[in-house]
Amino acid sequence: MAYVAPKTLTRARTLRRNLTDAETILWSRLRTVSGFKFRRQHPIGPYIADFACVRAQLVIEVDGATHASESERKHDAHREAFMRSRGWHTVRVANADICNGLYGMVDMICEVTAKRIDSFRKS
Repeated sequence: MAYVAPKTLTRARTLRRNLTDAETILWSRLRTVSGFKFRRQHPIGPYIADFACVRAQLVIEVDGATHASESERKHDAHREAFMRSRGWHTVRVANADICNGLYGMVDMICEVTAKRIDSFRKS
């Protein structure tokens, strides 16, 4: 496992205890019906992924209203580039999509996860 700063680990633990409503809803489905092992608030370097499937090297980011500002979009792009440079693929889902189409979101996440795992098996 890669080194993660103690401050990042502490922040991840705090975030796990304080999931947003959309994250709580998605987590309830990912952990019970997806068939894949996801972690919530998983540290990757200096960043914390909302959800991560280590086996598929897949990050699921739940974006709320705070991700609409220009500065947040730049931060998200920088963060995503960092994770991509370490082999992670990021899928972004909006809070509204979780609340209005949870099963479709879970199906899409499962599909992407399965494809990622399958691609690792073939290589």
